[in-house]
Amino acid sequence: MTNGISILPHTRPETGDTAVEAMAARVTAALGPSVVSHTIAFGELTLVVQASNIVFALTYLRDDPACAFRCFIDLCGVDYPQREKRFDVVYHLLSLRHNARIRVKVQTDEVTPVPSIIEVYPAANWFEREAYDLYGILFSGHPDLRRLLTDYGFEGHPLRKDFPLTGFVEVRYDQDEGRVVYEPVQLTQEFRNFDFLSPWEGTDYVLPGDEKKSA
Repeated sequence: MTNGISILPHTRPETGDTAVEAMAARVTAALGPSVVSHTIAFGELTLVVQASNIVFALTYLRDDPACAFRCFIDLCGVDYPQREKRFDVVYHLLSLRHNARIRVKVQTDEVTPVPSIIEVYPAANWFEREAYDLYGILFSGHPDLRRLLTDYGFEGHPLRKDFPLTGFVEVRYDQDEGRVVYEPVQLTQEFRNFDFLSPWEGTDYVLPGDEKKSA
C-alpha cells in the first residue's frame, strides 16, 4: 500500500571545474550573442554580457532550473579611465540549490545608461543608486535614481579614478550662520612623508636637534 508519494534519494550538486564548465557551456548556448565572452577562474564563472541584454541574461540565470541563481549578492562598479567604455558594472549572484556563484559584467561609458534590473532582483535598488552616486553610472528604468551616500549638492563622483583625493569642496557647520557651509578645500598642513620605522631602531636620517650627537 502506498500513498502515491515517491521519496527520491538525496543527491549532492556537482562541484568542481567540470560542473562549472558544463554550466558555462549551457549558459553561453542559451544566451547566444548576448554573451560577449566568458572565463573560469578560482572555480567560478564570469560572463561578459552586452549591456542592452542584461535583463534578459539575469532573468535566464534566475529562472533556469539548472542555474537557479535566485540570490542577488552585490552590484558594483569598476573604473578604467583609459578605456572608451570606462566602466564595468559587475553583478554577483548565488545559487543555493547548486552551491554555485557567478559573476556577470557589462561595459558602459559616462553617458550610456545600463538597463535597471530591479524587476528581476528588487534588492538591486540601492546598489544601483550607490553605483550612480560613487561612479556616475546611469541606469535606465530605475524608479528613484538619486544620490545615496553623498550630499544632494555634492559635485562629482568620489570613486572615479580621476577624482582628486582632496575633493572639490569641504563642509563645516557655521555657528554664526546656523547652517552647513561649503568652502573651497584648504589643507591645514602640507602633505608630509611619515616613516613608520621602529622607534627602537631609529631613523635613517638625523633628527633636528641631534646634529651635535652625531658629530
